[in-house]
Amino acid sequence: MGETRAFSMPVLIWSILSPILISIFVFMVRVGDEDKFIDWHHLHNIFRHISPYYWTYMGISAAVGLSIVGAAWGIFITGSSLVGAAVRTPRITSKNLISVIFCEAVAIYGLIVGIILATKAESVSPVEGARFSKQNMHAAYAFFGAGLTTGFANLACGLCVGVIGSSAALSDAQNSTLFVKILVIEIFGSALGLFGVIIGIIMATNAAFDAE
Repeated sequence: MGETRAFSMPVLIWSILSPILISIFVFMVRVGDEDKFIDWHHLHNIFRHISPYYWTYMGISAAVGLSIVGAAWGIFITGSSLVGAAVRTPRITSKNLISVIFCEAVAIYGLIVGIILATKAESVSPVEGARFSKQNMHAAYAFFGAGLTTGFANLACGLCVGVIGSSAALSDAQNSTLFVKILVIEIFGSALGLFGVIIGIIMATNAAFDAE
């Protein structure tokens, strides 16, 4: 029997980020003035011509999508441990479902921010040729940042709650007095997602499109 290596989260993160970072680097080197390593003026014009709708709905997609990924991942981790431990100790099934509820709440956080961002999206038109005004671009980037902040915060929160919920189920199966103590830790872990939601809402409320 060969050794089974544990799952490495940094390896997964870098496997996702590396192609994205390389693509961005190659794009920045190849566009614009060939005499410049990076033509920042050309890149500025490219981003100024991208519709604010794109950034707004990318933020909505990030808020909802990453939150759902975090919730699903957390439910997968805690649910598999709960079902496995319940085979030997069926009494842990009912009260440990609260861990699944905490993971599901992470998806609801992202859904709330996504709805808020969607209600603030308005129709805007370019003011200088195909370029958009600075106020509209500021609002679009704010909504995009709000979505990313909420999405990544809830992704980390879902993983945190899932791992702690898994430990709570396994510990409760061995010693029922440990459940309440680990539940307190799980509550603090679930609060991490609220931090991202609060910052995302503040970022969204301080920005608005200029429809004129």
